[in-house]
Amino acid sequence: MCGRSSLTKNEKELEARFQATFYSEDLERYNPLPNYNMAPSQMLPVISMKDPSHIGLFRWGLVPFWAKDEKVGYSMINARIETLEEKASFRNLIAQNRCLVPMDGFYEWKGEGKEKQPYRIITKDQEIFCCAGLFDTWKSPDGRIVHSYTIITLPANDFMKELHDRMPAMLSKEMEQLWLDPSLAKTDVLQMLVPYDDAQMDTYPVSKKVGNVRERGEELIDKISL
Repeated sequence: MCGRSSLTKNEKELEARFQATFYSEDLERYNPLPNYNMAPSQMLPVISMKDPSHIGLFRWGLVPFWAKDEKVGYSMINARIETLEEKASFRNLIAQNRCLVPMDGFYEWKGEGKEKQPYRIITKDQEIFCCAGLFDTWKSPDGRIVHSYTIITLPANDFMKELHDRMPAMLSKEMEQLWLDPSLAKTDVLQMLVPYDDAQMDTYPVSKKVGNVRERGEELIDKISL
């Protein structure tokens, strides 16, 4: 499960990392970075295989092109790898609608007594890492165009099992360009999706304020004492 994340770098740092540029009109309209509490329905940075030289701003929560209402996106923030080829919302996207979803951490909640304590999960080997995503484009009845995405999830590795039984499909830096390669066969694409190296992951407790999507402050990523 991945339902909240962070990307604390600015636009220039992201452009340098991916050798891709933002569309200036997107930045003027949404001003997305830094974002210490990325949440579903927000317009967030992604790099799609159809436009790899640009960093687009897509809505988190997939709205399939055939959907009658964009509210369906609230129930499709994640796509389970086990059912990618079964569900109509996802199976036609694997071949030509893949995207990279950059972040520098994500949040997960662990039950501790009667309370749930949020933790931030980061990688030791990448300041900014990418999760494997799928995207689609929806046109509203009044002609509005909505680009949206979902993050693929896998069964948790040993590290993540302490917090949750699922985890996002995180990619090594070397795998990013492969994920965007349109010539890759579907079977090869799916074989790329494996749990991240336990030894390269770390976590620490953070403020419960992160559970409120209205909270956006830098202090959300600070380590707290329990």
